[in-house]
Amino acid sequence: MLRTLIISVLALAIAPAVLAKPVHHAAKLAAPAPVTRTYEGSFPIASTAVVPPGYETIYVSGMVPDVSHPDADKGSLAAYGTTEEQTESVINKIDAALKVQGAGLGDVVSMHVFMAADPATGKMDFAGMMKAYSRHFGTADQPNKPTRAAMQVAALAAPGFLVEIEVVAVKPYTPKP
Repeated sequence: MLRTLIISVLALAIAPAVLAKPVHHAAKLAAPAPVTRTYEGSFPIASTAVVPPGYETIYVSGMVPDVSHPDADKGSLAAYGTTEEQTESVINKIDAALKVQGAGLGDVVSMHVFMAADPATGKMDFAGMMKAYSRHFGTADQPNKPTRAAMQVAALAAPGFLVEIEVVAVKPYTPKP
C-alpha cells in the first residue's frame, strides 16, 4: 500500500514536467507524395484532385471583391467593376490569404465560384470570370488547376458584388515547434 502511494505521488510530481516537454522525433518527416490532379482536354480545371496523407488543409472563406473604382457610388456595380475585374480582385485576395498560411494559388485543390447576374444581361458573365481565372491557373508560371464549380446565384451580400469565391488548398504538413 505504501509502495503504491509513493509511486502515485512520484507519478503526479513528474507528470507536468514530462507533459510539458516537446516531443522530438528522431527521424525527419519524409516529404509526402505529390497531390495528383487529372485533366480532361484543355479546359483550365481539374476533373479530380487527390491529396495523399501528409498535407495540411487550408479552407479560405468566400472572398468578395474590393472596390476598384472609388469614385463611383458606394456599393454600386460601378464601384466594384466588371465580373473580370471583380474576379481578379478576389483571386488576388485569396492569394494573399494563402501566403499568410505559407501557401499559394498553386496549392488550391478545390474552388467554388458564385456569380450574380450582370444587371445588363440578366446572366452571369462566365467569360469575364474565365478571363481573370485563366491568368492565374493553368499557366506556364502556375500550371496547377483546381477542381471547380461555377454557378449563378440569385444575389450576393452586396448589390455591387458579381463574384464570390471560396477555395480549399493544401500544403505539406510541417510540425510546429
